[in-house]
Amino acid sequence: MQTKLTLRLDEELIREAKALARRRGTSVSKLVAGYFRALTQHPGEAPEEEPLPPLTRSLIGALAGAEVSEEDHHAYLEEKHQ
Repeated sequence: MQTKLTLRLDEELIREAKALARRRGTSVSKLVAGYFRALTQHPGEAPEEEPLPPLTRSLIGALAGAEVSEEDHHAYLEEKHQ
């Protein structure tokens, strides 16, 4: 059963939380629930997996079958940051 919880927070913190939630494709309520879940998790207990945000989920399998090695990635980064 879900119920409503009222929190009194600094306006800037609320703005930042809303921006973070928007970037992650979720809600502030889900962010807070995830934080509370992490706080109440017992040591050694496996964390509950949360669904991936839509953007992240859309990238699954994007490189399937690609022939890219770690060396290729390092070479790309070196060229990019020259």
